[in-house]
Amino acid sequence: MGYRSTKTYGHELGLSCCFRQWRADHSHCSLLHGYALAVRIEFAAEELDHRNWVQDFGGLKEVKSYLQDTFDHKVVVAADDPEMFTFGRLQEMGLAEIRVMERVGCEAFAEAIFKTVESIIDSDRVSVASVEVKEHGANSAIYLGDK
Repeated sequence: MGYRSTKTYGHELGLSCCFRQWRADHSHCSLLHGYALAVRIEFAAEELDHRNWVQDFGGLKEVKSYLQDTFDHKVVVAADDPEMFTFGRLQEMGLAEIRVMERVGCEAFAEAIFKTVESIIDSDRVSVASVEVKEHGANSAIYLGDK
């Protein structure tokens, strides 16, 4: 069974990002829209550390920086978005800070955050069990990884 602990970066942190699901040609999600995302990271360990913790939350400053650099007041664009040139021009004009990801959406964001946090914690004792990304109180996506 082991131990679990969670770290949440709530909507109040201000991870206000804008994105679009360009493939969602059946809905308004194909348009640029934004959310103040919230992120919940679940850590797992079979044993506690010498302080009786799963994860030292004070050691996650790099995680918070990554989240802010990737999502806070950014326009997140899928690498294959057919309007990539337009988004590039918006950045060149100083009208948007563009972040290109392989895919966009809460599911894709949860997976990217999961993999990034795993590389940041780099621990034999602690692993990332799941990452949940919330658009708002009604919608979220969870990535569990391969384990």
